[in-house]
Amino acid sequence: MKNTSKTIVFFGNERLATGVKTSAPTLQALIKARYNVAAVIVNNEHSKSRSKQQHLEIEDIAKANNIPVLLPKKLIDIEQQLKDYGASVGVLIAYGKIVPQSIIDIFPKGIINIHPSLLPKHRGPTPIESAILNNDSDTGVSIMQLTKDMDAGPVFAQSQIKLDGTETKQYLADTLLNIGGAMLLDILPEILHGNIVALPQDISGATYDNLLSKKDGVVDWRKPAQQIEREIRAFMNWPKSHVKIGDRDVIITKARAVSDIDLLENIKCGEIITTDDYLAIKTGKGALILVTVKPAGKKEMTSKAFLVGNKIIQQQQL
Repeated sequence: MKNTSKTIVFFGNERLATGVKTSAPTLQALIKARYNVAAVIVNNEHSKSRSKQQHLEIEDIAKANNIPVLLPKKLIDIEQQLKDYGASVGVLIAYGKIVPQSIIDIFPKGIINIHPSLLPKHRGPTPIESAILNNDSDTGVSIMQLTKDMDAGPVFAQSQIKLDGTETKQYLADTLLNIGGAMLLDILPEILHGNIVALPQDISGATYDNLLSKKDGVVDWRKPAQQIEREIRAFMNWPKSHVKIGDRDVIITKARAVSDIDLLENIKCGEIITTDDYLAIKTGKGALILVTVKPAGKKEMTSKAFLVGNKIIQQQQL
């Protein structure tokens, strides 16, 4: 299948979930395939946290290839500039804001979006986190035609993957982005030539995910251990899973849920359990073994290493 040299405008930063990193593989693949990427448009709100997260990776890739990077407060502010590029199509991956219809209409072939879920399931801003939190047995990628309504456009293609319940947010974001980028590169020529038709979504199966906030990262020990373990994987990097152990602020980076410890019956929810090998905390159902943690101001370590030199108060010995 031959690639076309049609001009593209790229929207987004390729960070498919909150706090993840990316090598921007889709933009790199488009450049390698000799598409003329006229500009990369990044959500201005995403740029506010760059001092903490350093430069967005996609900015570095764009600048290395002499592609202008624009950070408009509103897309309508650069409407004429977008028209002047004469691009046939837009490609959008993790832009983070609704795109007005007037901007979509600039492109004869519209704007093509990589969405990391099997639409219409998991519409909204946190499909990867939600797939982990919900303990979904599968998820996938949808290549869709962007519309002004959130994730409601017709779908060109989908790819499904099975989940085994151990995926972290970063791993799942990397996996789905690589799959979605390959799908896009495969069908983009067909879209540009008008040889493929997007099919409407079945709205009866639509589900919607919510934004995460910092307060989601405060561990609630009243929840079942299995749910907290999923939160740790889904909240990795941001908002993270924050707890207080003794007098230390700690982020849990990896954990394992257990439900078959007989001695848990007389231990209160939120109480610390220790052995020579691990630290665990009683939850609303079962217990959570802390595999690795990151104390404030320290590097990540095993919970066994954390116990050395840290006096854990109000602990139960198993």
